[in-house]
Amino acid sequence: MSRPAQGTEQYPVSSVAPEGNGGRECLQCSVRHLSVCSALSCDEVHALEQITVSTPVAMGTTLARAGEPRAYVYTVTEGALRLVRTLADGRRQVNGFVLPGDYLGLSGSDHHRYDIEAIADSRVCRVPTTQMRDLRQRYPHLERKLLQRACQELDAAQDNALALARLQPPERLADFLLRLAAREATLNGRSSNRVSLPMGRGDIADHLGLTMETVSRTFTKLRQQGLIALPHLNVVEILDFAELQQLANDEF
Repeated sequence: MSRPAQGTEQYPVSSVAPEGNGGRECLQCSVRHLSVCSALSCDEVHALEQITVSTPVAMGTTLARAGEPRAYVYTVTEGALRLVRTLADGRRQVNGFVLPGDYLGLSGSDHHRYDIEAIADSRVCRVPTTQMRDLRQRYPHLERKLLQRACQELDAAQDNALALARLQPPERLADFLLRLAAREATLNGRSSNRVSLPMGRGDIADHLGLTMETVSRTFTKLRQQGLIALPHLNVVEILDFAELQQLANDEF
């Protein structure tokens, strides 16, 4: 069941909040340094603000469904989303998690390839795909930034494919935690041993190709080995980065 953020209204599945003018603060956005709009100058940001709507997305809401036409591109500014595909036999595959600063819209398809679901109370900046295309033509450096992001996502997809090919669950989970830690360090501008997990154990399992029971046992194993601590269900403390990195890289 969806749970609205404090002070916000709950919206039904496959819908978002009514449009507002919350997207008029691009220069003050806390994740601008991570987003594709960081390629724009202060003057150029004004053009982006004219076509951007900042929209709350309540936890449990489906922002878009696989097969639907892609009408908008999105930048996540708060919260977390997951990309989900249901296989023909009914199994669920979580292709990835979309975190603050991430851009949703790098696709050669005119239709969504995944369900986009909010796993926490979130906020996105949305821009119509046609207007974003016009903006890219006006500002070639924005196009270059998007190409750079596409290359980064390709590298990440290849690394994830390698992680899924590993035989041992501890390697997959160690790699996953280190990637989240690196992502948080980039977001916050400093390294920390505390890693937030907005996704549940089931989401992690469906992302890493494991069962939820295996993921839970592997968390316990890493804790018993002194590599991590689990102060909260949604928080991991990395106690030994070097050992965790060695575990993650064992098969390279």
